[in-house]
Amino acid sequence: MKTAIIGHSGCGKSTLARYLGEQNHIPVLYLDSVYWMPGWNPRPGEEAVEIVKQFLDEQESWVIDGTYSKMEFERRMREADQIIFMDFNRFACLYRAVKRYFRYRGRTREDMGEGCQEKIDAEFVWWILHEGRRKKKKAHFQNILQQYGEKSIVIKNQKQLTEFMYREKR
Repeated sequence: MKTAIIGHSGCGKSTLARYLGEQNHIPVLYLDSVYWMPGWNPRPGEEAVEIVKQFLDEQESWVIDGTYSKMEFERRMREADQIIFMDFNRFACLYRAVKRYFRYRGRTREDMGEGCQEKIDAEFVWWILHEGRRKKKKAHFQNILQQYGEKSIVIKNQKQLTEFMYREKR
């Protein structure tokens, strides 16, 4: 099984990826951990792409968490057996990001790049509430759903996420 999880920042992509990986005993790749290097410095593009390519080449089954359109995005969408689009509203995402901050404050999450301590700042809040939801980004997600509709699942809220996870557990 190959599952691509995409969606807005703060909606729980990494948590769902971890859950699916554990439930199905398959490897998980968190694209945040590929992109971010210590001190919140972005990894050079070609290097990040090579890491993702190698993962895709080596794994028969996988869960990949993250949108990152420059990291083998088309290949991930094409090869995925299911694409999960997490489309929580912006305020739910902000709430979850703040909650995550207080849970991991001063530490690096396992799904984040090494040396990237959990933070929440004005730039990230702006990204969650506005920048990450611009028309171009929304159109990108809609194109994916149109192109891969037969294997796409949209999760819009916690209730739908809980129901999905319960179905997967059986």
